[in-house]
Amino acid sequence: MTIQQPDGRRRTGRTMALGVVLATAVMTAGATGLPASASPPAGGAPDLGPNVTVFDPSMPVADIQATLDAAHAAQVDAEMGTARHAYLFKPGTYGTAEHPLQIKVGYYTEIAGLGASPTDVVINGKVEVYNRCLADGGTANCLALVNFWRTLSNLSVNVNAAGQDGCRSSADFWAVSQAVSLRRLDVTGGTLSLMDYCTAGPQYASGGFIADSRLPAVTNGSQQQWLTRDSEIAGWSNAVWNQVFSGVVGAPEESAFPDPPYTTLDTTPVSREKPFLYTDARGRYQVRVPSARRNTRGVSWADGLTPGRTIPIGDFFVARPSDPVQVINSQLARGKHLLLTPGVYDIPRGIEIKRPDTVVLGLGHATLTAINGSTPIEVADVPGVIVAGVTIDAGERKSPVLLRVGKRNGRGHSSPGNPTTLSDVYFRVGGPHVGRTDVALEVNSDDVLIDHTWVWRADHGVEGLTDTQRWNTNLGRTGAVVNGDRVTATGLFVEHFQQYNTVWNGEAGTTILYQNELPYDPPAQADWMNGDVEGWAGYKVGDLVRTHRLYGAGVYVFNQNNPDIHTENGFEVPRTPGVRLHHVMTVNLSAGTIDHVVNGVGEAADPSRTGAPVYVTDYPAP
Repeated sequence: MTIQQPDGRRRTGRTMALGVVLATAVMTAGATGLPASASPPAGGAPDLGPNVTVFDPSMPVADIQATLDAAHAAQVDAEMGTARHAYLFKPGTYGTAEHPLQIKVGYYTEIAGLGASPTDVVINGKVEVYNRCLADGGTANCLALVNFWRTLSNLSVNVNAAGQDGCRSSADFWAVSQAVSLRRLDVTGGTLSLMDYCTAGPQYASGGFIADSRLPAVTNGSQQQWLTRDSEIAGWSNAVWNQVFSGVVGAPEESAFPDPPYTTLDTTPVSREKPFLYTDARGRYQVRVPSARRNTRGVSWADGLTPGRTIPIGDFFVARPSDPVQVINSQLARGKHLLLTPGVYDIPRGIEIKRPDTVVLGLGHATLTAINGSTPIEVADVPGVIVAGVTIDAGERKSPVLLRVGKRNGRGHSSPGNPTTLSDVYFRVGGPHVGRTDVALEVNSDDVLIDHTWVWRADHGVEGLTDTQRWNTNLGRTGAVVNGDRVTATGLFVEHFQQYNTVWNGEAGTTILYQNELPYDPPAQADWMNGDVEGWAGYKVGDLVRTHRLYGAGVYVFNQNNPDIHTENGFEVPRTPGVRLHHVMTVNLSAGTIDHVVNGVGEAADPSRTGAPVYVTDYPAP
């Protein structure tokens, strides 16, 4: 773990026969005397490895600023890189009115407070993401459409733009797309903009997700879709295609849909906030595990500590990428929870989570790569397991699935009050390297909560493939398959798979915001046929399902490899009164055609109406 010293010097923890945590008295840490990656004693400071930096409020602002500026410079263009980092702030205040701390966040970077409440860590300044400029030496083609993989959570931002130019001083900018979460934030002193209108104009962004946050007026601007869950907002402007609010105090009402295209649920039917690392009043590291709740509205921390349980860091096995899977599984079998420090882990056999209530928490976008066709995470049919903050990559040899929850037709001991939960779990098939899997996410257990996931078969990468080569090389049949009953998804993003992107076979399922792009790369219509039907719907509810709810969903088409390709329906569902879709749409992004929105209903999204969504308010119609 890299510890930022009060005098500005940096020291790096090293893996040794006996690992040592380097810290000062101010950092309330000390030598552990433990083997590398082993768990510290209860109350001890964990060795979180070389890719975690912990800041203390006594440190000079200029030193913290320099560290974070260097981090951003290294990661701002590292879209397909292997570096992973977390920057954690101990309770206190950082930055002043005269010398604000202004943070820019790059790829695979987590910025988080270590307080029990978001108000325990205050940043006087900004935490921002700008458009990324991809051409002419970083001066042209500036957009936010590929600003993926970064995290901001558990702190307060008192917006202070001192020293910034007139445009930059007008808001705190968070111009991002998928696999980016804002959680447990308290933002005051200025507005929050989800687009960057200062760098070569607004451009489009394709995000995103906010949960458990108290926010000022929000400028959505050019964000194509967004889910805000269990939060408070002072206002919201603009909508583009698809903006969903669930349990949000101050959310816009939806009666004018589709102009603007707001979808608003008064409460969230099932929710559980993501676990978070914090230090208590004595400086001891703990993990707070929020409880699952029903019919929630507003932030979880308004009346004090978020309801849930606290697990001492000593109850976790603190893993590094060098740790063999056999060691990780042995620790899990002994009853340990798992903390994955930042890095890329090669996984030749699955991490096996067999005990109920086990917590697996990744820091800094910890990434698991399937090796030799493995399934990197296997969760047994037990209640209360939580997997959070983890990215899972397909490897070159085809995997059957990348994350499986429960055995097919197993139906073990689920619990509606204690659902197994996936929070900020992301999947990639291709991109940084060739990837192949049959299915990315498979949920077989009942009573599972999927709280924000991006399941991505890459439409671009560093593999050096043409579209046709990509179609035949980076293989992914289906992104998400849900077989369990009473599964809820809040923020389900699934893109570019080669058949149905999502298949939902379980009863009594609920999805709140679904975003999908069909694959860009089918070479010909013959490659994109479901029997005699042209194409595969972006969201398929199984033919035997009798109850299902979908709120706020979009399927987009951009068949750039062959603009003549057709897809019959964006959504395909059983024709039965218990299966209901509320506020769904298709949109053409300039190539290809979706003939109907759902089951033959809705006009064609074709190149004659590029960028103009086709909406169906309710299906079946009331």
